[in-house]
Amino acid sequence: MRKIDYNKEMSKICSFLKDYLTSSGLTKYIIGVSGGIDSALSAALAVKAIGGKNVIGVMMPYRLSNPTSLEDGLSLCKSLGIAHEVIDISPMVDAWFANREPEANQLRRGNWMARTRMCVLYDLSAKYGALVVGTSNQSELMTGYFTQFGDAACALEPIGQLYKTEVWEMSKLMCIPKQIIDKTPSADLWEDQSDEAEMGISYSDLDEILYAIHHMQDTGGFDPQKLKTVYRLIAKSQYKRMAPPLPEQPCSL
Repeated sequence: MRKIDYNKEMSKICSFLKDYLTSSGLTKYIIGVSGGIDSALSAALAVKAIGGKNVIGVMMPYRLSNPTSLEDGLSLCKSLGIAHEVIDISPMVDAWFANREPEANQLRRGNWMARTRMCVLYDLSAKYGALVVGTSNQSELMTGYFTQFGDAACALEPIGQLYKTEVWEMSKLMCIPKQIIDKTPSADLWEDQSDEAEMGISYSDLDEILYAIHHMQDTGGFDPQKLKTVYRLIAKSQYKRMAPPLPEQPCSL
């Protein structure tokens, strides 16, 4: 894996956040605060870049969400000194599935939740004149571990160049609360969901392999099964990383 100067990287990200906001003509950022480490670091960087009075945190629990997620999200917002609100998405989500699709599986319900949250964020972004900050990291983006037009919808991705293991390291320097750093990574879309269990590989192994693939290094030393898992994750999510394709130019007369 690469060696990063985290202090320089934090300064670079903060300059990026500040400059991008200025170029947009807006003055605020809004971010979905899940209680997890990615949104915590993204929010903390935004505060460091433009000040807490210009950052809005939104927590959007579902009735089956782990209650500690909301507790950690509230604690983070208070420690950062940012305006925040809690919006229960249960009525919005349940109305669709109860009335139209009661047999929908966990994946469909989870995707609907992620897209509902982003609809809420974008509506509030219009209300407050704020840009939506994304919270995806490089590990998620490369493997497609995100919901298309859900948590992947945003104005910018300040930590999108950092692997998950690097997010953990930077979060320590940014004094993110220990309970957030230490918790099991989860999208919290259904009970007992775990990122690593769902992907079938630990983040430490995943990042080592992703880095080698990304930089075209020899992958012969990795466990063949783990390597196969990573290649499968990348291949099956390729469509998520592409702009919607268009047909060729119209045929001339």
